[in-house]
Amino acid sequence: MSKETKKWNSILLIFSIFSIAINMRPAITSIGPMLETIREQLSLSNAQVSLLTAVPVICMGIFATLAPLLNRKFGLLRTMAVMITLIGVMTALRGFISGFIVLVVTAFIIGIAIAVVGPLLSAMIKQYFPDKAASVIGIYSFGMGVGSAASAGLTAVFFDTTGSYFFALSIWSILALIGLVAWFLAMKGQMEGPQINSVKATSQRNKMKSPWKSRKAWLFLLFFGLQSSAFFSIITWLAPIATSSGLTLLQAGTLLSIMTTVQIFFNILLPLLMERFPARKFWLLLILVAGMLAVVLFWTGVHSLMWVGAFIMGIPLGGLFPIALLLPLDETETAEEASSWTAMMQTGGFIIGGLLPLLIALVFDWTANHQYTLAIIMLLYVMMFVLTFLIGNKKYR
Repeated sequence: MSKETKKWNSILLIFSIFSIAINMRPAITSIGPMLETIREQLSLSNAQVSLLTAVPVICMGIFATLAPLLNRKFGLLRTMAVMITLIGVMTALRGFISGFIVLVVTAFIIGIAIAVVGPLLSAMIKQYFPDKAASVIGIYSFGMGVGSAASAGLTAVFFDTTGSYFFALSIWSILALIGLVAWFLAMKGQMEGPQINSVKATSQRNKMKSPWKSRKAWLFLLFFGLQSSAFFSIITWLAPIATSSGLTLLQAGTLLSIMTTVQIFFNILLPLLMERFPARKFWLLLILVAGMLAVVLFWTGVHSLMWVGAFIMGIPLGGLFPIALLLPLDETETAEEASSWTAMMQTGGFIIGGLLPLLIALVFDWTANHQYTLAIIMLLYVMMFVLTFLIGNKKYR
C-alpha cells in the first residue's frame, strides 16, 4: 500500500470517527431545552421527564460490556453500522409517534447503541493511532461536542420555528445518515473492519489483568462517573435553572449554545495541549477550578454573570471528557486491553452519570429550589478535584 493511500485511509477513518461521534449526544442533549415543554404537554413530574436523559446514560453504562462481545461475534463494520442505524431510527421515531412511553423506549435503545459504539471507537483509536491517541481522542470528543452544541442550541430554535417538540427532537436523526455514509466509506474493502484477529485476541485476553481487579481502573471509573454526572446534570438542568431566574426559553437555549460552543473548542484544544505538555494533574485541576467558578456565577442568579458562567462552564464540559477517555489508553498497551478498560470505566461511570441527574430531579420535585441543584453540581466538582490527586499524572513505561 502506497504512502498516499495509507494517508487517505487514515483521513477517511478519522472523518468517520468524527461523523459517528456527532451522533452520540443529540438524542440526550436535545431533551434539556425541551424539558419544561415536554413536562407541561405530557403532564409529567420533573423526575419522570428527567428519565429521558437518565435512561440512555444508565444504558450506556449497563451495556458497555457488549462492545467487545459484539465486535468478536459480528465484526466491527456490521456492529457499528447497526448501532448507528438504531440511533437514527429511534431518534426519527420521536417525530412520528408521541407519548412518554415512546420517548423512554427510544431513549433506552439509543442508550444501548451508544454504549456499544463508545468502547469500539476507543479501541480503534488505540490500534490505528497509538502514537497520536490524544489528538484523535480530541477529534472524537470534538465530534461529540459538535453534536451536543448543535442539539442543545438549535433544538429550542426548531421548536420556536415549528411549535412542535416532535420535530425539534427527531430532526437530529439526519446526523446518523452522515455517520453511516462516512463509516462505509472508511471501511470500504474491509468487511471485518479493524477487528483484532480472534486467536491473537484470545491470547491477549488470557495474559492481561482484568481491569476489575485494578485500583487505578476503579479510580478511572469513579472519575468518569463524576464527570458524566456533571456534564449531563448541567446540560439537562441549565435551561430550567436559567428560566427560573427570569430568562426566556430562547435565551436559555442561547445560554446553552454559548456554553457548548466553548465546549467544542476545548474538546479539541485540551488533548492537543496535553500531547504537547503532558501534565495530566495540572490540566485537570485547572479546568475543575473553572467549573467551580462557573457554578458560583450561576448561583448568583444575576443574568450578566450567568452568561459569563456559561462561557466558563464550557471549559470543563469540553476538557474533562477527552481527558477521561485518555486515562485507560494511557494505562494499557493493546487495543483489546484498552477496550476492556474503557468498557469497565464506562459501565460504572455512565450508571453513576445517569443516576445523579435523576437525583437532582427528585430533589427539585421535593424542594422546588434550584439552589440544591447547583449545590449537587458543585459537590461533583469538589469530589473530582480530590480524586485528581489520587489519579496523578501518566506513568511512562
